[in-house]
Amino acid sequence: MRGFLVGAFLLVFGVVSVLSLRPGGFRNQLRNIARRFKLAMGLAGIYLLCSTVLRLVFPNSGFAEIGMVALAGVLCVTFLVLAADRPLERR
Repeated sequence: MRGFLVGAFLLVFGVVSVLSLRPGGFRNQLRNIARRFKLAMGLAGIYLLCSTVLRLVFPNSGFAEIGMVALAGVLCVTFLVLAADRPLERR
């Protein structure tokens, strides 16, 4: 149990250290994380909805398998394009 707690503390410490070193500061990095998390949750919902529909429409077909893999690829590329860092605000 102690190892788990020490590991959890070190994980949080490492994440905070890395985020605070990146350009834009800690606050900007937290905004980027929140934006990416919302985007990932939305894309995951789209994947679940589409994969459910594919399984219901084509229950015993290879088309459903290929369609889900293609959908996952498209959603991954969408995430990579939309999740880029926002430009830093100049003051």
